Amino acid sequence: MKLNIIYLGLGALIYVTGCTSKKEEKAEVEIYTVTSPVKMDTSFTKEYVAQIKALRNIEIRAQEKGYLQNIYVNEGQQVKAGQLLFKIMPKEFEAEVSKAKAEAKSAEIDVENTKLLTDKKVVAPNELAMAKSKLDEANAETSLAKLHLSFTEIRAPFAGTIDRIPLKVGSLVDEGALLTNLSDNGQVFAYFNVSEPEYLNYESTIKAKAPQEVNLKLANNTMLKAKGKVETVESEFNGETGNIAFKAIFANPDHLLRNGETGNIEMLVPLKNVLIIPQKSTYAIQDKIFVFVVDNRNIVHARAITIAEELPDLYVVASGLKTTDKILLDGVQNVKDGDKVSYKFQKPEEALKQLSVAAE
Repeated sequence: MKLNIIYLGLGALIYVTGCTSKKEEKAEVEIYTVTSPVKMDTSFTKEYVAQIKALRNIEIRAQEKGYLQNIYVNEGQQVKAGQLLFKIMPKEFEAEVSKAKAEAKSAEIDVENTKLLTDKKVVAPNELAMAKSKLDEANAETSLAKLHLSFTEIRAPFAGTIDRIPLKVGSLVDEGALLTNLSDNGQVFAYFNVSEPEYLNYESTIKAKAPQEVNLKLANNTMLKAKGKVETVESEFNGETGNIAFKAIFANPDHLLRNGETGNIEMLVPLKNVLIIPQKSTYAIQDKIFVFVVDNRNIVHARAITIAEELPDLYVVASGLKTTDKILLDGVQNVKDGDKVSYKFQKPEEALKQLSVAAE
């Protein structure tokens, strides 16, 4: 009798335990969230590597050979237009000027004497013409000698910053020798390359409205206070890269930026009528991006997609999806291809509200 009671008790316990387990299994069935891709206008900030160039940057070279007599500036100094920078020893050229002046004076006297003789009909008129021709030649030689003398003084053609000065006073300078570089950094250009689609988008949607403003991130990851404007682009694409160079101009009144610096241009890129999905609905295998598409039997299927652009929390889809598809929004790591799932559908607009997106 007692043994029967024990068996009945164990049976009841097993039955109750089994029922509880089944209820817990039912309670543990996960409800996934599903949404759809959505087409919309949006924008994102894209960075481009930029090369910074001064408004004007030239080499200052000697125009005459001689000894470097004076250096009137220091490296890194700001100079004004016309300011004297260097002087080549002028003695030889001063002597050439004196010689040319003396020959011109002699030719002038010959003209005067020949004119008197011509007036008295002692010599033919063509003798006077020849004398005047020699005077013109002597005057030209004088002007040339003065020009060579002026080349011994090297002046700044415009206001700017003096670069390194490789030579020292007393150095023998050859004609054409580099004395320094001069940069006008009051404004700078930042050159950066964009792709053909971005160029077409810029030309069709931005350029017609107004010059686009851009930011410049410097090498120390700080932002330049002044904003720049995209001013011009090159006339043709690079055949090897498929890119075209843009140029943005920045004011640089404190001369912080120098010729040859690098940085990153930050430009707002608008996207028109593009297909958007949340990044969290995707997973990666090697170099491919996948989503789980839910069919009308609630079965998930892995599908590879192509990404056009990556935005904060979002992907712009180039191919592989359409707006009528239903994709798994969360739990992509918990299912596998062919699984049957229970889900609730969330409108794409609601799903995007929880993410970072700049929609127009």
